[in-house]
Amino acid sequence: MKKYISLLVCLLPLIVNAQNYKDFKSTPGGLRYKMIEDKKKAKSQLGYMVKIFLTYTTEKDSVVFSSKMIGEPAELPITAPQYKGDPMEGFALMGAGDSAMFLIPADSMFKGQAGTPAWAKPGSIVKLGVRMISSMSQADYDAGKQKEAAGQIGIDDQIIQQYIKDKGLTAQKTASGLYYVTEKQGDGAKVESGKKVTVNYTGKLTNGTMFDSSLNPGRTPFEFTIGQHQVIAGWDEGIALFNVGGKGTLLIPSALGYGARGAGGTIGPNAVLIFDIEVLGVQ
Repeated sequence: MKKYISLLVCLLPLIVNAQNYKDFKSTPGGLRYKMIEDKKKAKSQLGYMVKIFLTYTTEKDSVVFSSKMIGEPAELPITAPQYKGDPMEGFALMGAGDSAMFLIPADSMFKGQAGTPAWAKPGSIVKLGVRMISSMSQADYDAGKQKEAAGQIGIDDQIIQQYIKDKGLTAQKTASGLYYVTEKQGDGAKVESGKKVTVNYTGKLTNGTMFDSSLNPGRTPFEFTIGQHQVIAGWDEGIALFNVGGKGTLLIPSALGYGARGAGGTIGPNAVLIFDIEVLGVQ
């Protein structure tokens, strides 16, 4: 759970009097908890993937971090407890729709970590208010993600085809779903896996918003090794379609770009990416 602590976020108005914890129960591992609402649904298990909103506060109810900052619940697997009072034990007591409050010993949560927060005094507790949105086995979670991804492939393809039509482009499609437009194939060396390639590029969204360019003032051409996963999959595949001296456009579906996670503020979840590229050299 320690590696997920930065994801612990706040959305619940669950306030507990710091002097009255008599109605809290304890798990075998030492986690004190109180069920706020029990929807009587099937409870989670070790290995399940859960989607949860959380409140992460000090003993005096000062909010340390809030899920309102990211606007969405955290997703994480339920793993075996790693320390006394690990909330993983509490997650396993909950099902979809349930909410609860956990009292976690600060000494245990931050033990062995550098930069323990000043408010985490020895002997104090960390309050964790939890609302569980969903809970499912890893197999069901993976199946859902695959179904979601399959649906997104079709959506992206329609977006790209409409872009091609609107711009009057002549594009080719690869088996992966990548589209590319060849302005010049290039008569230099072939770009092959394992070789270092140098390119100029301008990246934009289908609405025309530019998010990056090696041609901006102060920038230099970009170098990377083809096929080593140093770049998004659409680049590894797309740049290799050209020779040195080649110029063209890559139209990259989200599955070959940044997927559902997006990248920064400009590239949102499931964004189709458009790259104008020129291959300058290979070695």
